[in-house]
Amino acid sequence: MFKTNYLVIGSGVAGLTFAVKIAEQFKNKTITIVTKANEDESNTKYAQGGVAVVLDAKEDSFQKHINDTLLAGDGLCNKAVVEMVIKEGPKRLKELIDWGANFDSNAQGKLDLGKEGGHSEYRVVHHKDITGYEIERALLQRVHQLPNVTLLTHHFAIDLITEHHLKISNTHNLCCYGAYVLDQKKGKVKTIKADTTVLASGGIGRVYGHTTNPIIATGDGIAMAYRAKAQIKDMEFIQFHPTALYDTKEESSFLISEAVRGFGAYLRNKEGYRFMLDYDNRAELASRDIVSQGIDNELKKSGNTHVFLDCTHLDIKNFKSHFPNIYKKCLTHHINIEKDWIPVVPASHYLCGGIVVDNKGRTSISNLYACGECSRTGLHGANRLASNSLLEALVYAHNIYKHLVKNPPKSTQNIIPEWNDKGTIIPKEHVLIQHNLKQLQALMRDYAGIVRSNNRLTKVIERLDLIYSEVDELYRESKVNTALCELRNMINISHLIISQSRQRKENRGGYYNIDNEANTASVNT
Repeated sequence: MFKTNYLVIGSGVAGLTFAVKIAEQFKNKTITIVTKANEDESNTKYAQGGVAVVLDAKEDSFQKHINDTLLAGDGLCNKAVVEMVIKEGPKRLKELIDWGANFDSNAQGKLDLGKEGGHSEYRVVHHKDITGYEIERALLQRVHQLPNVTLLTHHFAIDLITEHHLKISNTHNLCCYGAYVLDQKKGKVKTIKADTTVLASGGIGRVYGHTTNPIIATGDGIAMAYRAKAQIKDMEFIQFHPTALYDTKEESSFLISEAVRGFGAYLRNKEGYRFMLDYDNRAELASRDIVSQGIDNELKKSGNTHVFLDCTHLDIKNFKSHFPNIYKKCLTHHINIEKDWIPVVPASHYLCGGIVVDNKGRTSISNLYACGECSRTGLHGANRLASNSLLEALVYAHNIYKHLVKNPPKSTQNIIPEWNDKGTIIPKEHVLIQHNLKQLQALMRDYAGIVRSNNRLTKVIERLDLIYSEVDELYRESKVNTALCELRNMINISHLIISQSRQRKENRGGYYNIDNEANTASVNT
């Protein structure tokens, strides 16, 4: 039995921000962060764009940022949450800078503000084209300076501990008591008892295979919360990034940042036609759902595998200065952006739904909080505005911290049972896991991707149920391992996406079903 005051599952910007704040406030309390890969491996690390914050009072305003967010969210944002998050932005950014995060400045020494799709003004604070990497670096550096924080790398959270594990029959008022966590190097499951558990486990991109997310983005936190009976909502709203580098070899697609289109790049089809003007008067700077659907339609019409991003007309010296990482990555693929178009395709990028939380980050289960991409706050509505995600993570990590300072958790006296895997065996058939994973990803891309239909959503359930039955049997018979648990989680996530997609009867934001066209009254069209 391992005891801690605060258990944080995930080591991205949301989890680390909370850990730093609570550790600084309560020097006599223990904070344990578990992360299933290296400490810096998270969706945060791969966030290229930046943090959307209103800093230019002359040109910009909170109201403009609020309006842009509401427009992108297509009528489904919680307006009070939008106002709260955006107005908190400058304070939370200042804290990051105080912790040592560096952001680009202009010739006047002020923060250099970028503009991205859906934004009406320049307001995105960035560090070259590796903003997330820089924020992650600064936060980890601060975490390592705090003696009351333990960071357990290569530890995989299997399940949350609730009344179900305590054999308590009354489950009307569920409470979280910690988690069962697999030490991946030793192959042993630890029972971690915690007064408070914070899920900051990131997104679900790998469910689709083609994703800008790292390989770890398998929806673990949402799946655990779902099995624990927490409320999950808006799983149908998945943002597909319009411009991931097309590469037949890699499963994690390299992201060609939204900011490249903000910089002036054009989208063209194979014949060189600039097609986005046919779909929206904002062309390449329309919100991501519109751009992704436009590309998807072009690919379906032509049968081609990708379209192109044309940067050849841009100032290459400035491009290299703003996007050095993207420029170098393209060169490694024999693409010289001075004369070559970049082949791009939409890829699963961001989940707008997730674990339902209130404005204090509380889930529907006592002592369980969530922040970052795994949470559903009401900020994004049907579609996230570019660079609002890091902002949301910072604000909600702070809100959870503030709430817990005023409402300190009580230590539970319940006896937590150790993990029981008697009678299980180490699985030898790893090929079954990989086969089912590839099948699952193909099903989700083909049947529940950018453009869906009632027929496809109905058909995919039967196929998904077959995978579920086989994997569930394997899980019950086997000693747990990461690949098996991730697959189990991705099946849960897929069921949520499909069931909540079937319930939605109108197209909004990132959700598009061809059978809903008659019911749709989108504010974006």
